[in-house]
Amino acid sequence: MSGSGEFCPRCGETVEERGAGPTARDRALCTDCYLEEYDLVDAPDRIEVQVCAQCGAVRRGNSWVDVGAQDYTDVAVDAVREALGVHVDATAVSWEVAPEQVDETTIRMHCGFSGELRGRPLAEEVTVPVKLGRGTCDRCGRIAGGSYASVVQVRATDRSPDRDERDSATELAHELVEQHETDGDRQAFIAEIGDVAGGLDIKLSTTQLGDQLARRLVETLGGSYTDHETLVTEDEDGNGVYRLTYAVRLPPYRPGDIIDPADGDGPVLVRAAHHHLTGLRLHTGDPYETAFDDDLSDTRRLGQRGDATETTVVTVEDDHAVQLLDPESFEAVTVVRPPFFDPGADTVPVLRADGQVHILPETDDGATQTAP
Repeated sequence: MSGSGEFCPRCGETVEERGAGPTARDRALCTDCYLEEYDLVDAPDRIEVQVCAQCGAVRRGNSWVDVGAQDYTDVAVDAVREALGVHVDATAVSWEVAPEQVDETTIRMHCGFSGELRGRPLAEEVTVPVKLGRGTCDRCGRIAGGSYASVVQVRATDRSPDRDERDSATELAHELVEQHETDGDRQAFIAEIGDVAGGLDIKLSTTQLGDQLARRLVETLGGSYTDHETLVTEDEDGNGVYRLTYAVRLPPYRPGDIIDPADGDGPVLVRAAHHHLTGLRLHTGDPYETAFDDDLSDTRRLGQRGDATETTVVTVEDDHAVQLLDPESFEAVTVVRPPFFDPGADTVPVLRADGQVHILPETDDGATQTAP
């Protein structure tokens, strides 16, 4: 009988050729004894998967993972796949699984495997119960406990932010958090958004979110911001735990405001109020621009574009004056004719302030000028 001249240390049969195996003894075993000693797969008797009862995240090791599952069959399949051990020398391995929902918290996984070991085709079936346990992830625990690391205070200079500005701030906060969640940041959440006297407070889970939101608010709505930290508590190692406050101060004026800079050149319709205050002179149609760090102490707000009323054009007197009906007294008054006035118009929008009537442009860009 031809062979290697070696004997199987388990059964004593002659081994024709050494086979695969992790140790020298394993490699000396004949194929029959080797397959009796080792299985194609190694499966646990039971698997437990912890699921957050609030958000549905699954605990994997020391962290929680958002799986976006409608049910947890796929989660159970993944858990079984990770827990199974396939023999290191097996080849052409394939498997299929048939889940059986036993009750709300138990899924029995019937797994069928096929493959080759030492060139011999093998097939095995194992059943692994997967138990779903309910818990609370760290994120939901922080939300439930009202935890937050930063607060963005939205205020405005010499006024309160209007509803549009508050809605914009709220929308920007939600967009920022959604972006972080999409990028896999499970610690990103809004703890609270609330109207307060003089503005809006937005409480966020991390200082990074607070800083980013403050920057976005200034880029979108104008103004500036400052930050300061407050000691909240100490951790178990005695290190200080701080909360950061970002104070966003919106500009004193906003697009659509009508102001009087008190420089003798008449009122201005504000167009933008970011790093500079820009607008349109209502009497001359000239552009207006000034920096917020300039002295604006004498500037007064006369009203808002939304306060405008339509009034009747009585007659065009000349290139510089037009006669209108005063929207309050209904008497004919002569007012300055701005370049954007349309001499063919029957009515025009006006703002009455300080006893005077000012013609406003029909559109926001003031592009309504028609040749006389």
